[in-house]
This record gives sequence, C-alpha cells and structure tokens, in this order.
Amino acid sequence: MKTVLVAGSKGGVGKTTIATHLAAHSALGARNTALVDLDPQGSSLRWAQRRLQMPSPVLGIDGAGRRAWTDKVPPDTHWLIIDAPAGAMAGDLAAALEQADVLVAPVPPSTLDIEATVTFLDSLAVHPRVRRGELRVGLVGNKLKPWTQASQQTVELLESWPYPLVAQLRDSQAYVLLCSLGKSLFDYHSANVREHQADWHPLLDWIDR
Repeated sequence: MKTVLVAGSKGGVGKTTIATHLAAHSALGARNTALVDLDPQGSSLRWAQRRLQMPSPVLGIDGAGRRAWTDKVPPDTHWLIIDAPAGAMAGDLAAALEQADVLVAPVPPSTLDIEATVTFLDSLAVHPRVRRGELRVGLVGNKLKPWTQASQQTVELLESWPYPLVAQLRDSQAYVLLCSLGKSLFDYHSANVREHQADWHPLLDWIDR
C-alpha cells in the first residue's frame, strides 16, 4: 500500500485540494483508494461521499473521531491518502507519520504561509523516520501565478530549502468547483485542463518512485 500524507501547519494552503486530486488520480487508475480526513471540518470526507456514485469511487474515512482511523483502512487498499488538519505539527500526526511513505507539504506564495511552513518543517525535521530518510518529504508550490513576482520569488525560495520542490501548481478557481462536485481535473480530457493536469505529473512521478 502506498500511503501519502498531505500536511502543513496552516489552513487554506490547499491540503484538501491536493489530497482529493491524488485520491481521484489513484481511483481513476483502477486502484482501491481510501482517503482519511483528519480534519474535524470534514471537507475531504464530504468530497469522497459525493464521489461514491461515480465509476471511480474513493472510500472516505473519518479520522477525526476517537476511534483509531488505522483500523478503518481496508486491507486491500492500494493507495491511502491522508489529509491532515490545519495547524497540526509533527507531534500531532504521530499515527500518520508512522504510516506514510511520503509527505507532501503545499506552500502558497504568501509570507504567512511560508513562515507557517517553516515552523511545520522544523517540527518535522526531528522525527526519527524523517531523519533516517524513511519518510520522504516534498514541497509543492501551490496556488501559484507564475507571471507574478511573488510566485517567482516563492519558487526560488523553495528551491533553496533542504526538501525538494516536487511540483508547481498554478492557481485556478476550477479546483474549488471540482472539489464541491466530488471530482478532479483528472476526470476530464478537454484541452483546457491538460496544462493544469501537466502541473501534477512531477508530483505523481515523485510519489511513485
């Protein structure tokens, strides 16, 4: 089972968008896919519920309750995506950090988001699995507007950090609409979404290594 943890220390950075898109891509590849939502707001869980009637469903698992979410994951799951709650530091994600093969940290081009990510990564750096290289950590520049100086400077900054910048996802209002429908960019094949789909290929390749 491939397990991907999507985490960061601040709300609004795009964790749910990335988690749901990774889950959709996996399910469209005919893999048994589960999505654990650790956030009490339950956004990923509602997305998965909307997707249940589609040909490529994703099993949504409520990980915010008292019962251990690890007991709810079916043994035949191929891909497990974990959507971490806002504000969670490494110490709050013990079970997820033990399960994950890779951790994806989205970083939008704003000073507050960047500073919050530094705090989160500092808490992560002392985790034994990260220190031993057992848990790979990748950064994703998210909600980028490549023609702006702010986004360009964010990319340059992230490329200097100790963790690799594994993808650059452009800003688009389509993500909000798609999440509300239980869908993703990967559910479509029109020319106007292909460029945005291409943004995801480096991240998917990095996860698959």
